[in-house]
Amino acid sequence: MFSLPDKHTIVTGAGSGIGKAVALMLAKRGAVVYVVDIQEDQATAVVEEIVKAGGKAIAKTVDVSDQQKVDALFQSLPRLDILINSAGVSHIGTAESTSEADFDRLYRVNVKGVYNCLRAGIPLLKKSDNGVIINVCSIAATIGIPDRFAYSMTKGAVYSMTLSVARDYLKDHIRCNCISPARVHTPFVDGFLKKNYPGREQEMFEKLSKTQPIGRMAKPEEVAGLILYLCSDEAGFITGCDYPIDGGFTKLNN
Repeated sequence: MFSLPDKHTIVTGAGSGIGKAVALMLAKRGAVVYVVDIQEDQATAVVEEIVKAGGKAIAKTVDVSDQQKVDALFQSLPRLDILINSAGVSHIGTAESTSEADFDRLYRVNVKGVYNCLRAGIPLLKKSDNGVIINVCSIAATIGIPDRFAYSMTKGAVYSMTLSVARDYLKDHIRCNCISPARVHTPFVDGFLKKNYPGREQEMFEKLSKTQPIGRMAKPEEVAGLILYLCSDEAGFITGCDYPIDGGFTKLNN
């Protein structure tokens, strides 16, 4: 079950965090993974880890907000079976405290970046006749999170794009779903705590962990496991869905 033999797969933002965990897991299941990241050294390191474990992977350095470079990337592929839109940036702020520059930056990466990859990837996925798209969304798309104004806006767009693509490409046998994590323990979290709470990192880590009713943050590998299932033939009847993976945050946080 859950095998992806020779499925040509793009994972954006695969140099670290959720994207890295997804690239590693799909490669272990037989996928040929294009590890896409804006940081060349990180993409290369992930590829080396995959190859060392006996998998197949190729590093690609691309800024997903640059349409010409995204087009060139997809045009260079022999084929595409799976597209994972995981690249993204975060931001802390309300409507008042969010600068225009930060708003534009989040839109450029989190919204336009997904659009660029969808636009370039769908023609290839049509040829697969069994294409899969997974967009990494967030619980912030559907519930109010304090101080996440611009970030929530972008994830709401990702959620809407997921539904639209799922509907438009039914006839092309392309399944499109998204997943919505709550807090996931990634290097971004550690960097955020170090920058904003120097000397109080452990205290704040525990506080943030306990906002999930289950009492901890998710592991990137747990998120990758859900994505693996949605990419597999076992999920062949699933499209146009959003899957929370949130430790009970959206339903049990009363």
